[in-house]
Amino acid sequence: MQDFSNMEMENGERKTPKGLPSFVHHSCNCQPPTKGVGLPGALAAISAVSAFLVACKKEQVGEYVLNDVALSGASADKDKLKSNQQFVSILYTNLFQTALPASSVFVLDQLFQSIGDKDLAKEVLISNFFNQIGVQLPTMQEMNADIDVFIDNTYKKFFVRLPNAAERSWVKNFIASNEYMTPELVYFSFALSTEYQFY
Repeated sequence: MQDFSNMEMENGERKTPKGLPSFVHHSCNCQPPTKGVGLPGALAAISAVSAFLVACKKEQVGEYVLNDVALSGASADKDKLKSNQQFVSILYTNLFQTALPASSVFVLDQLFQSIGDKDLAKEVLISNFFNQIGVQLPTMQEMNADIDVFIDNTYKKFFVRLPNAAERSWVKNFIASNEYMTPELVYFSFALSTEYQFY
């Protein structure tokens, strides 16, 4: 085997020995690595590209502009169901304008818990309250003298708010079109309404 380490040099390059292909002796013509861009230059380039991408967003043109409006129904803020004790206490206060003793609240709560049909229990309770001495109901003459005032007072008593125009119109027409409608029946309806079950 030939030793190629001591090959003759010609013009700074090794000469190819006879009989060998020319690719064996190629010297490296690599240039020393040039100084790179480096970390500061790379960060600057990334920042420039990021700024370009952010700045070049297409502006959205809206043909219509909508204002944010908070919409809520008349009873939208009432989302907590009254407990049996709360329902009984509030109903009694609305009808008698005085507080129900705690012992009576406890007994009525036990009664509600023992009955499966809560709606039926509420109907019976309301009827019993209407038959007790001391219940404060407007008379037919007071209701018919000024139906708007009666409706406002009923809404404030049961729902702690005033009626909107649609509610006022519906209740007024309902009372006017039913000659047998009494304040007791109106109160009964309000006490059994879904809104009255919540606070």
